[in-house]
Formats: sequence, structure tokens, C-alpha cells
Amino acid sequence: MARVLIIDDEPGARAELRWHLDAHPGHTVVGEAATFEQAVALLRTAQYDLVLLDIQLVGGTGFDALPYVAPPARVIFVTAYDRHAVRAFEVNALDYLLKPVASARFAAALARYAAVAPPPAAAAGPLRLDDRVLLRLDSAHERFVGLADIRSITSCENYTEVLLVSGERLLVRRTMKSWDDVLPPEHFGRVHRTVIVALAQIERIARLNRAAFAAHLRGQSEPLPVSYRLVPELRAKLGARWPRD
Repeated sequence: MARVLIIDDEPGARAELRWHLDAHPGHTVVGEAATFEQAVALLRTAQYDLVLLDIQLVGGTGFDALPYVAPPARVIFVTAYDRHAVRAFEVNALDYLLKPVASARFAAALARYAAVAPPPAAAAGPLRLDDRVLLRLDSAHERFVGLADIRSITSCENYTEVLLVSGERLLVRRTMKSWDDVLPPEHFGRVHRTVIVALAQIERIARLNRAAFAAHLRGQSEPLPVSYRLVPELRAKLGARWPRD
């Protein structure tokens, strides 16, 4: 599976590229950016294999962004102008597509990528606490947030609500399972099947009765009930901070 970044200042152009990718199973969009500043942040932090890169960006150019592309990811330029084609290949771009992109031409570019793509790497481990994670708020808005700035994450069907230490709440297009895959387990844990908390944000665990507990988080007046089946895992993570029997 190829993890793809789309970097283009036009929402319509990004939508067109997503539409083309939908016709090619195994290619997943893992991030989008519209400006040069967003592009640099995304290229520095995301995990990706292929970048579909526009040349004209607000605040810079696609060529300016190339030093931030992580090896061994490959770049396919997608632009409305053919005058940059020679330079694109001089900087080892894999291909150069002109807008509007024909389906056959797009398929040929992906075939070229498949021919040179390295074998799939082993799955990446969890993020570190000092990492930032890209949150997709809706189809047009994304935001980077530091893991250390997250207080809790609550399931909202196929979405999740991220509560920041600042008190701000963000509705994010991400499932609880995908959070489990990237959060460092030594810093985050579930108190309920629908709630993940930052362990550092737990002020105390209160015993309600012999089998019931509640987690009190910093800056949050209402405690969170701790699911009985998750008590052993949470107790192990908190160690001495767990109330004595």
C-alpha cells in the first residue's frame, strides 16, 4: 500500500487527485496541505511513500519543498504549467502531470511509481510524546497538535473528540483504533472503551466501591468512570499512583 500526500493550493485540484486515487486500491491519502508552510510541516512529520506536489504554492514553490521530502519517498509533480518540466526531472521527480490530469496519464504515473517503489517497510511504531499528530477536522481543514497537548480522546462513532490541555475540543476524522495504533502506550491509556486519557493528566484515581473507580483529570471537574475490565491495565501503567487496596 502506498501512503500518499497531496500538496496543492486549490481545493478542487486536491479533490480531483483524491478522485483519481480512489480508482487505484492500495493508495491511501494520509495528509493534505495547501500552503508552503503547511507542506513543510506535513513533509517533516507524516509517514508517506509518494507525494503529489503542485509547483505554485502560497509562500513558496514545490521545488522549495523538495529538501523536506523524507527518503525514500518519491515525488510526482502535478501542475497547470509545462514550463517547469525540465527542472522537475533535473531534481529527480518521478513524473510530471499537467492539469487537468487524464485518468490514463495518472494511471501511468502510478505504474511508474510501482515499478520503482521499495518493498513495504515494517509497520512504524507508536509516536513519541514530543511528536505532533495531524488532525483532520473536516474535508478542508487540518491541524497539527502535539501529543503532550492532548488531555483525552473520546469516541464519537467514526469520529473522535480530542480534548486539549487548553480546554479546547476538536472533532476529528479519526477512529479510536487508529489512535491506539499511534499513541505511545506508556503515556496514554483507556479508562473506558470509548475514552483514552493522557496518563500525565490523571490527577488521582478515586475508589467508589470495591469494584468501581473514577479517574479525575487535571482541569476537568467531572471524573471519568473507569471500566472494570480495564482496571488491571490502567493499574499497571499508573503503578504507585493507583490507590491502595
